[in-house]
Amino acid sequence: MKKIKGIYAAGMSVFNDDLSLNIVKTINHAERIIDQGCHGVAIFGSTGQAQLISISEKISLLNELSKSKYSKKYLIGTGLNSLNETINLMNVAKSLNFSDFLIMPPAYYKYGDSEVIEFYSRVVDAVPDSRIVLYNFEKLCGYKFSIQCVEELVRKFPKNIVGVKDSSYNLYENLKIDNFSVMPGSESKLLKGLELGCDGIITATCNVTAVLSRQVYDDFIEKKVQTKNEMLCDVRNTFEKFNLISGLHSFMSDENKIYANVLPPVSILNEKDKLLLIEELNKLNFKLGSLKAA
Repeated sequence: MKKIKGIYAAGMSVFNDDLSLNIVKTINHAERIIDQGCHGVAIFGSTGQAQLISISEKISLLNELSKSKYSKKYLIGTGLNSLNETINLMNVAKSLNFSDFLIMPPAYYKYGDSEVIEFYSRVVDAVPDSRIVLYNFEKLCGYKFSIQCVEELVRKFPKNIVGVKDSSYNLYENLKIDNFSVMPGSESKLLKGLELGCDGIITATCNVTAVLSRQVYDDFIEKKVQTKNEMLCDVRNTFEKFNLISGLHSFMSDENKIYANVLPPVSILNEKDKLLLIEELNKLNFKLGSLKAA
């Protein structure tokens, strides 16, 4: 069974002026950042505003995504609180030959490890030929995976629970499971994570750092001297001074105004913050024009 590893972007979604999902441009964006160096892209994660996109639009995109030249390189997020809707969307994706999923526990309600195990158990029972990357992000869903919970899920479902995106950063330093992918959610954790035995990253800012991130990853794998990690971390830290989704859409909107379209209550940066972001990135010599394929 092929392990999920490398540089993955939490893909951005592109919206029309009427805030409908622009399917063609969303897929083109994903393909472009794979060309720039990403090993894959997570579709419909939190960066892609999945929780705000209608199910019908998600299904329409999946139908077209299955025709992508990189159809084997996508992790499919669900972005749904409902267990049954999560299962239904996964079954749609499965019918289109997608098998790798990124799934966060439901938001809003308070619960613990036992309830999380129940949730994923029902998902696996309903979609038994799926491979699931757990999404650990307490800030968004209110729950933080414990090492014990992950270990129990892998023990129960070793062929199905295959990895974790760790955006709460309480797992990646200490979670050690054979044939299980651990992927921190920040470029600033990439090199340290690799040194600790992690498998790569899944991050929002890889939408714009694909070239840099891939070089840091490749240089580690090839045991070369690191020359780009400091810049990579500086770029990530600059974006983290702002809301990541807002910052990314504001940054990309200078290339194409369509990126300024986001779904409420998400917003782009105000003009003052956008100029500050661009100014700080310019000081790092990091510009839109530098985002070229590796």
